[in-house]
Amino acid sequence: MAKKKSKNEKDPNNHVVALNRRARHDYTILDRYEAGLVLTGTEVKSLREGQASLVDGFAAFDNSGELWLEQVHIPEYLNGTWTNHATRRKRKLLLHRKELIKISRQTEDPGRTIVPLSLYFKDGRAKVEIGIAQGKREFDKRQTLREKQDAREAQRAMRYRNMR
Repeated sequence: MAKKKSKNEKDPNNHVVALNRRARHDYTILDRYEAGLVLTGTEVKSLREGQASLVDGFAAFDNSGELWLEQVHIPEYLNGTWTNHATRRKRKLLLHRKELIKISRQTEDPGRTIVPLSLYFKDGRAKVEIGIAQGKREFDKRQTLREKQDAREAQRAMRYRNMR
């Protein structure tokens, strides 16, 4: 019988490799999807070491209707040989056909794009969370930062008040 894990115990098969905090700053996220990734062996080993960057990444459809993740940096595996992978190659995203159709319809509107939000392992398989995003204007970015700062100051004031 398998031992049940407590909440504090980390599962090596479920961990976040990379987050794209820049996307949440630059874009308004309208919808989110979880997609599988087609990876080579050295890419998986490099991800298990916790190395990846989603900053310049985006997803796009090709002519056959498949969704591809582009410009995501997964560094070469240090112990790899001549079979090592290219660091910024196109990687196929695995989604259901209905999800692909829904995403393509959502991105037909001008100003919308598909950005990777996080890269993680779920039950031993590499997954990427993608989001349908619409670009923010400079004013919206400042407004979001101001709201975060106001919430932080209110939290700080409440904490100080509760300490008395």
